[in-house]
Amino acid sequence: MTEPLVSVIVPTRNNRRTIEACLRSVKAQDHPHVELIVVDNHSTDGTDEIARGLADVVITGGPERSAQRNRGIRAAEGVWILWLDSDMYLPPDAVSAAVRTAATTGATGVALPERTIGHGFWTACRALERECYLDAPWLHNPRLLRRSDMVADGFHESMSGPEDADLRFRIRESGGTVELAPVIVDHDEGRLTLRDIWQKRYYYGLSLPTLVDQHDGAMADQGAGVLRAYAQNWRRLLGRPGHALGMAGMRLMEAAGYLWGARAGRRQVQV
Repeated sequence: MTEPLVSVIVPTRNNRRTIEACLRSVKAQDHPHVELIVVDNHSTDGTDEIARGLADVVITGGPERSAQRNRGIRAAEGVWILWLDSDMYLPPDAVSAAVRTAATTGATGVALPERTIGHGFWTACRALERECYLDAPWLHNPRLLRRSDMVADGFHESMSGPEDADLRFRIRESGGTVELAPVIVDHDEGRLTLRDIWQKRYYYGLSLPTLVDQHDGAMADQGAGVLRAYAQNWRRLLGRPGHALGMAGMRLMEAAGYLWGARAGRRQVQV
């Protein structure tokens, strides 16, 4: 039986540092039918040039990741779509494992667990945090879905950051399921700084009012799920006390960033 075509969609902007390794990891998949689509948001650092040398399709579009993904979905020809950030690297069996997981479980969507790679203390704290989520399937957002399930609604384009969680909530609210593929994706976050972390969480927080309005109790559910994952991994955290303390401080700062951004986002909605 012929394996289905999978369209891998990579939105990007000015990510020359990681884009080539990301795209090469897609080209190296053992799944026999993969279409690689890059949606570039007007990069000025040569990211688009690298993409044209490796991708099957390169589209210029924006303004944000959600809109870029939706643009890629409309252009895709695959039965399945899989979206990937341009600082992520797939193991060679990621696509085949995701498709196989969907077929054997009947899941609506398939998630690919991530681990953080990079340098520096705060990156190590992020890596420890992500390790706590590897055995917490309730926290993982899907990355593989049937294209037919995404063409009509797609990603919520007024969200930048929470759109993945929004999709997970929508799937579960409609009675669907999300399963984990037995692979781990490397997420190359470079050398994180507290400034980087704060700015990103504040930016993501701007969209939180929209997420909360769409899904009653979403934030409480997410928070309870995160705490549950930490409780299950207490031995892991105690084994790395310095990074665990750093992680706790980092997470508190992120919470403040989310709340500050959400406050600003709510004011924007009310204007």
